[in-house]
Amino acid sequence: MDKEELIHSMIRSGALKSELVIRAFEKVKRENFCLPKYSDGAYLDQPLPIIAGQTISQPTTVAIMTESLDLKEGQNILEIGAGSGYQAAIIAEIIGNKGKIYTIERILELVGFAKNNIERAGYMNVEIIYGDGTLGLKNKAPFDRIIVTACAPRIPKILKEQLKIGGKLIIPVGKEQFSQDLMLITRIEKNKFSEQNLGPFVFVPLIGKEGWKEYSNEIS
Repeated sequence: MDKEELIHSMIRSGALKSELVIRAFEKVKRENFCLPKYSDGAYLDQPLPIIAGQTISQPTTVAIMTESLDLKEGQNILEIGAGSGYQAAIIAEIIGNKGKIYTIERILELVGFAKNNIERAGYMNVEIIYGDGTLGLKNKAPFDRIIVTACAPRIPKILKEQLKIGGKLIIPVGKEQFSQDLMLITRIEKNKFSEQNLGPFVFVPLIGKEGWKEYSNEIS
């Protein structure tokens, strides 16, 4: 499968809907975010191994999460879990040079991997930070959007607090290893949030003070 076939398949399935997100998928070269030995499978709709035992997410998952955020040009974005940098690149395309995405990664090897991929792709509006993403990034808050690419046992309150009024947070939540619910949180007022369940997904655990490290006794 090539890029065009993958995009058409995701449009047919409903994962891709908006022109902005479709254009981002057309522009970003997924093969540049894969390990060279897996580049031939870059446009298969499946996750692929990267370094440090992690994966680059399935394109359909990236599409659904990106569409759900309803991104706009010039927004201030926080991503938890840089991985290969692919999701950040898709977002960077949509928010443009007037926007900024900060992406926090806890695995030092992946910080370097993602930085190299982003730099080669030429994105100047992406900053990759080594640290505990479960704590957010208070000095750059509030954020228009927050995207979490690993599953938490519950929605970290600290991330909700770093959203702007009207801001959106997307995060997989659950205590089962192979099934979580992808939740879309919208901050309506200072102390009022709405929640929408986007259905079952499978993600790696979110590790950190407000993730599985703190709640390790709750893992089933």
